[in-house]
Amino acid sequence: MFTVSVGEYSVQCEASGLPGILADYRRHAALSEDFVLVDDEHSSVCFVGAGRSADWPSLVVTQRYAPCSSGFSPGVLLVPETMRLFIGAGERLLAYDLSRPARLWEDEAEFGFWSWSRHGAVVLMAAELQLAAWDLGAGKLWSRFVEPPWSFAVADDVVSVDVMGSVSRVSLNTGEPV
Repeated sequence: MFTVSVGEYSVQCEASGLPGILADYRRHAALSEDFVLVDDEHSSVCFVGAGRSADWPSLVVTQRYAPCSSGFSPGVLLVPETMRLFIGAGERLLAYDLSRPARLWEDEAEFGFWSWSRHGAVVLMAAELQLAAWDLGAGKLWSRFVEPPWSFAVADDVVSVDVMGSVSRVSLNTGEPV
């Protein structure tokens, strides 16, 4: 397990396993969620605990996820000023309000989550077949279909999306062509 600290918050993560003191984490958490899928050789299990740095995590999330092979690692993004936590693992996307704590939404990343990234006031999520954007409060701004191989780059408020050598430019805030 590893811990990432951002401001007054800490996020504990385990990408392929559960901590030995999981029962203690759950007992101390204000919100504990477990997302279970059928246990098979094509899935893995991960742990995320989040809260104020000096305390036990107030949020504990465990989940079985697939795909879990190379390129499909779980990921988290914490926005400290709005107390929002984004989690992606396999095909599941989650957003939480750490101030309560409470789950804000559950979404899907078809064929597998890749990564989160923050660009100013926008959070981008990259997945096998999707590029999507949320505001810092976890409100969805836009989403677009992409097809591998693909990549993106952000400059100012423009996202350049390269899908199989064809580059399009869209607004970071609206997803509309520019």
